[in-house]
Amino acid sequence: MFPKEKYLRLGELLIKEGIITQEQLEKAISVQAQQGWRLGEILIKLGVIKEDQLVMALGKQLKIFYYSLGSELKPTTDHDLLNLIPKDFALKNNIIPLSRTLNSITVAMFDPLDLILIDNLKKLTGCEINPVIAAKSDITKAIEKFYGKSKMFEEAMDASYASVTESVSYKESEIADEELSLDKLVARAEEAPVVKLVDLIIRQAIDERASDIHIEPFKDKISLRYRIDGKLYEIPPPAKHLNLPIVSRIKILSKLDIAEKRLPQDGAFLVKLEDRFIDIRVSVIPTIYGEKVVLRILDRGAVALDLGRMGFEPEQFEQIRRAVNSPYGLVLMTGPTGSGKTTSLYAILNEIKSPAKNIVTVEDPVEYKLDGINQVQVKSDIGLTFAATLRSFLRQDPDIMLVGEIRDLETAQICIRSALTGHLVLSTLHTNDAPTAVTRLIDIGIEPYMVAPSLLLVVAQRLIRKLCPDCKEAYEPTAEQLGGVKINAELIYKPKGCTKCNNIGYRGRVCIAEVLIVNDQIKELIIQSASFQKIREVAKAGGMKMLYESAIKKVEDGIASLEEALSITLAGE
Repeated sequence: MFPKEKYLRLGELLIKEGIITQEQLEKAISVQAQQGWRLGEILIKLGVIKEDQLVMALGKQLKIFYYSLGSELKPTTDHDLLNLIPKDFALKNNIIPLSRTLNSITVAMFDPLDLILIDNLKKLTGCEINPVIAAKSDITKAIEKFYGKSKMFEEAMDASYASVTESVSYKESEIADEELSLDKLVARAEEAPVVKLVDLIIRQAIDERASDIHIEPFKDKISLRYRIDGKLYEIPPPAKHLNLPIVSRIKILSKLDIAEKRLPQDGAFLVKLEDRFIDIRVSVIPTIYGEKVVLRILDRGAVALDLGRMGFEPEQFEQIRRAVNSPYGLVLMTGPTGSGKTTSLYAILNEIKSPAKNIVTVEDPVEYKLDGINQVQVKSDIGLTFAATLRSFLRQDPDIMLVGEIRDLETAQICIRSALTGHLVLSTLHTNDAPTAVTRLIDIGIEPYMVAPSLLLVVAQRLIRKLCPDCKEAYEPTAEQLGGVKINAELIYKPKGCTKCNNIGYRGRVCIAEVLIVNDQIKELIIQSASFQKIREVAKAGGMKMLYESAIKKVEDGIASLEEALSITLAGE
């Protein structure tokens, strides 16, 4: 007779595996006695273990196979699983069917001891259930991939079409000429299928980390595109006849005038997704085929406003930190639209804010709301301009002022004078590199003798796409592939594509930068009204790394691909 194998409780197993300590277990048991939650859930909430560690331990405890996201948690497509277990049931119960053998279905679930769920599955499918265990988050992702978001869009679009055709009688010529009555248009925009379709478009964009949604009408179709990590990607679009209801729904959400189709309009609304809020900025412009809508997604939770995590090289980081901790002076962030200037400024404010400092900002628009900082939104239509707000700021006893953008001479003058009279001023300027910012201020109309003593630092930056860490491929570049580029690394990486990056090969972005320190040499050149070429030459001799060099460093570190680095910068710039 063989001795019975000792059955370990979950806590004991986690200790045995070295995942938690006895003290952590006792703390979790104490919380369990008060709250009544399951031990595993408490350990996750306390941050002691991760979900995948718990699932692996449960699998060992129950002697059930553990499946992870990827090749294992991928249902077969030839066993009619889609029809056996509907998507709504799978989502509601957080399960996914994997395979079918005769009268037995293998189903991945987080809790294989949920006998009621297993019994319901038996009744639903008429099959025996073979449960395996997987993490909740992995199951959710697998459900989306298996059942497909495109199917959700098709269902929503079909329902929208049926609803529109049933509720409103119209001819094709009426759609083309936009002669629908306003009350009918409002009714169509508020119908459930159209609401669901707009919600799906926004939800999918957020899930795929898009920064913008473009909805564009053309003669025979609508174009739907998402901007992900700076690049636009086409998404299967709704039918052409849904353009009016979709635009009207977005206008209603943004509190815009749905009757006005001749003039551009701007608005905004707030979206709540799980436990976070997301700002959506809306811009509508009239085109020859109807109104084009662009939605800018500002997901505060997706952006880490941490200066140390922006991507600056260690030396650059220290240079910026020293400048922004100065008691007074002007610090400029430069670069084209969408290069991360504003995000870097917010990260700087997070770095230097304290109860001992009075920080005020004037922006157009206010993109992120920060605690402990007084933020003002520009409203030019009522006279609340950058210059007018800045004049008021000087009577508010500020220590630090952030100006969204220097656009004109008056704003530039107030920024320079404020920097000279004991305030730290942070702002942005549209120039391609750091040395050009100096000559741009002079071109605007600021005297060189005022620029030289006030300017502390200029940072020119771009955003470069990061290679997906889960699928990037190492290779040894040939001389032909390098094309004359000098790389101090034997191996560099290129994109491949996997499920975690939507087969793009890139995931996320990081900044590359050049940092111009305005030292005595540079000040002398400014006073002499030297050209930006001369300023760049002296700055390079003093150790300033150019944007191109910063990009190549990201390639050498395995963060970016050579192709991406060369597409973002110009050699020798």
